[in-house]
Amino acid sequence: MSHQQPKIDTSPEVSDEVRKTTCYMCACRCGINVHMKNGKVAYIEGNRDHPVNRGVLCAKGSAGIMQHNAPSRLRAPLKRVGPRGSGEFEEISWDEALQIATGWLAPIRADHPEKLAFFTGRDQSQSFTSYWAQNFGTPNYAAHGGFCSVNMAAAGIYTMGGAFWEFGQPDWDHTKLFMIFGVAEDHDSNPIKMGIGKLKERGAKVIGVNPIRSGYNAVADEWVGITPGTDGLFILSLVHELLKSGRIDLDYLARYTNAPVLVNMDPTSSEHGLLMRDADGKTLVIDRNTGQLAPFDQPGVRPDLAASHRHAGVTHKPVMHLIAERYLDPQYAPEAVADQCGISADKIRAIATELARVAFDEEIVLDQEWTDFRGETHKVMKGRPVAFHAMRGISAHSNGFQTCRALHMLQILLGSVEVPGGFRFKPPYPKPVSAHPKPHCKVTPGKPLDGPHLGFVQGPDDLALDEEGNPARIDKAFTWDNPMSAHGLMHMVISNAHAGDPYKIDTLFMYMANMAWNSSMNTRGVIDMLTDTDENGDYVIPRIIYSDAYSSEMVAYADLILPDTTYLERHDCISLLDRPICEADAAADAIRWPVIEPDRDVRGFQSVLCELGARLNLPGFVNADGSQKYADYADYITNHERKPGIGPLAGWRTGENGLTHGRGGPNAEQLDHYIENGGFFVEHLPDAARYYKPWNTAYQDWAVNLGIFDSPQHYIFDLYVEPLRRFQLAAEGHGDRQPPDHLRDRIRETLDPLPIWYPPFEDSGTDTDEFSIHALTQRPMAMYHSWGSQNAWLRQIHGHNPLYLPTKLWDAKGFAEGDWARVTSAHGDITVPVAHMAALNENTVWTWNAIGKRKGAWALDKDAPEATKGFLLNHLIHELLPPKGDGLRWANSDPVTGQAAWFDLRVKIEKVTPPDEAQPDFAPIKSPVGEGPDHLEWKVSE
Repeated sequence: MSHQQPKIDTSPEVSDEVRKTTCYMCACRCGINVHMKNGKVAYIEGNRDHPVNRGVLCAKGSAGIMQHNAPSRLRAPLKRVGPRGSGEFEEISWDEALQIATGWLAPIRADHPEKLAFFTGRDQSQSFTSYWAQNFGTPNYAAHGGFCSVNMAAAGIYTMGGAFWEFGQPDWDHTKLFMIFGVAEDHDSNPIKMGIGKLKERGAKVIGVNPIRSGYNAVADEWVGITPGTDGLFILSLVHELLKSGRIDLDYLARYTNAPVLVNMDPTSSEHGLLMRDADGKTLVIDRNTGQLAPFDQPGVRPDLAASHRHAGVTHKPVMHLIAERYLDPQYAPEAVADQCGISADKIRAIATELARVAFDEEIVLDQEWTDFRGETHKVMKGRPVAFHAMRGISAHSNGFQTCRALHMLQILLGSVEVPGGFRFKPPYPKPVSAHPKPHCKVTPGKPLDGPHLGFVQGPDDLALDEEGNPARIDKAFTWDNPMSAHGLMHMVISNAHAGDPYKIDTLFMYMANMAWNSSMNTRGVIDMLTDTDENGDYVIPRIIYSDAYSSEMVAYADLILPDTTYLERHDCISLLDRPICEADAAADAIRWPVIEPDRDVRGFQSVLCELGARLNLPGFVNADGSQKYADYADYITNHERKPGIGPLAGWRTGENGLTHGRGGPNAEQLDHYIENGGFFVEHLPDAARYYKPWNTAYQDWAVNLGIFDSPQHYIFDLYVEPLRRFQLAAEGHGDRQPPDHLRDRIRETLDPLPIWYPPFEDSGTDTDEFSIHALTQRPMAMYHSWGSQNAWLRQIHGHNPLYLPTKLWDAKGFAEGDWARVTSAHGDITVPVAHMAALNENTVWTWNAIGKRKGAWALDKDAPEATKGFLLNHLIHELLPPKGDGLRWANSDPVTGQAAWFDLRVKIEKVTPPDEAQPDFAPIKSPVGEGPDHLEWKVSE
């Protein structure tokens, strides 16, 4: 008898259609295939053809289906009808909502445009939102970078014309030693995981420098559990060892950096410490061929690192001399820094030796000819196979800017930037600082701002000050307090607006910025500021407009809610003008598009701005006859031109002979072409242009042809950052623009043109004997934004968060599993559950970021673990440092960029009787969407 097998469909149809778009569950911007069945989202997988993730998709990306179906989604425009914070709203129509917004904003624009403060959170459309704000005419615009990683971006761009993550990446195919600093698991997670996989497969070594050994640091071959805030000191000790042993790339430094450029050493000169220049403004070097002064870029010149220039009794030295004099000082020797860094002197030496060995003894040579900007043709491309990557862990400190610069200097001394095996830029980077705009702040009633809000200052003349020398911006960006604040200071907007310092505002307009909870330091204080009233009973911040897709903690504190869509219901543009998806070998951009239409009365925020801009008659948003210029954001993406031939998207533009890429006119079918191509566009570099991009004529010509530049932008790396010296000169009394007297010493000490290290400011303003423990937050791999911890799938991975304690502290305090602790800073205290973690710096505690939720928010049950056992360290951090006794309250920020220094936090810990819930216990807020159902299930019918 024959055996009958049961008939089982082993490959059931998942969907009846696949729609390709871009993920938004973190900032990686991976390509996804959204499987649709009967018009509903059934399944999300990675797009194998996509240049970012090659089909790899993480837990966050897969959980996008739950983000799309979240019960916390806002459903319609809302007008507040109760007091702020009560959560009492009534639903209104879009027409009424836009009428209200127009009624509030039109008078401001007509009379005092600066009284609008427009700040956005972790969106990816900053070129568009800044364009809207510029046309409105307010100087008060920025995104969240000042709260995130502006130190990383600004230090990289000022030093070498680009930075980590979105601006560059390791040469994964050739790197033999990969060293990461302060990298958690949230940013760029899929590409880094894939890249580390490549390294492991080839036997390359990974060194992780981080107080916490989780994620990438857990799979590193060597873990350096550094003391928080001392990364810069550790890096400068590595520099000391490399200089001492002579293991630096002298040829690279001479050719491609300002190491051979002469510095004015005349102490009586008003240009003391500035770089010497010829009549055309070109920096000067000594040519080894002639022994004479020459412009750095003169064809045939061979810059001399050793030669100095004697003139009028003064010896002017090259930057390289200053580097050697400073970092060979014994204060940077491993023995001198070991105790502060929490790293043994032997380990520091061993890492320096390993860096040098791999860089110079395992040199990579590619058989590829290329021509440099001096006209010299090189038969091969030589590389140093050492690559670095760093993120917020070294950035979010009050010494973060100089620490990031120190790391870039280390890379450059090794000759490992833009070479095979090293760190490589992603188009549209590299860019010299001169290719970036400077910040603008001139306000004219009823007119646009006189230029872009954000940029890169070159000296005191570029600061955003009014005619009396007062801050022109509400966040005090680009002032003497923080001159190079390239991303603004979102974390200071509410406190400054509440204080009326430097002036009062009328309307706070925010998008996707949860300022009433996890996106603020001093959370309780910010809530009080949002609800505070004056002697007349009016709110101190008169009006608040807020847009988000979900019922976050911030929603309850707004007066008008403009509900956004989920990322599967909207158009988005991941643009070369903003934050593209490029790789080192290719320029690329991408879109999102509505793979499904909303089932609620919501609109994409960018489309709302198009209509609101037209209602306000903003020049960039109306036609000559006053009609609305862009029907929605898709129309803007397709038809807007930032300048002739350059639009938000580079692919499938209209050229003289049909479709073209890069430069070209608008194409009505451009978005359709993107959709047909999986939602992205890629243009690969020719082989001769892949490396040495700042100096490579083939790359520069390619970039001009694509529209990245209008002309070649060759430049050399700035180990010595001259704009910093210009601010020091002002502090020394030179120039017409002078800093306040109370800031002179700080500017002289911290705005050094060569990288320095100084202890975090909280260390000097806090009793470190009492508050002896460092406290950090770190985002988990499974969640990027506060959105994640309301996601039905992701909550099962991180439903609440303990405070992790190292073994030494755990044993000393007598903690056991299930215990709780009171954690106290100079600002406040929290009571939270604790857990033991052995792989942790012995003087550091930490927790996952943004897990804790306020009761009533995000449609979570009032007893949800996120609200009862989850917590934030934000309650312990203040936007101002503790009083120092000088009568001033200094900002808890980096003095160069203004970045929030929330990783400088110092605490003390004591064991306490476990409470019922984590403290502080905020009263529940009423949500306009209520609580979600007890049981969540979405079944896509057959």
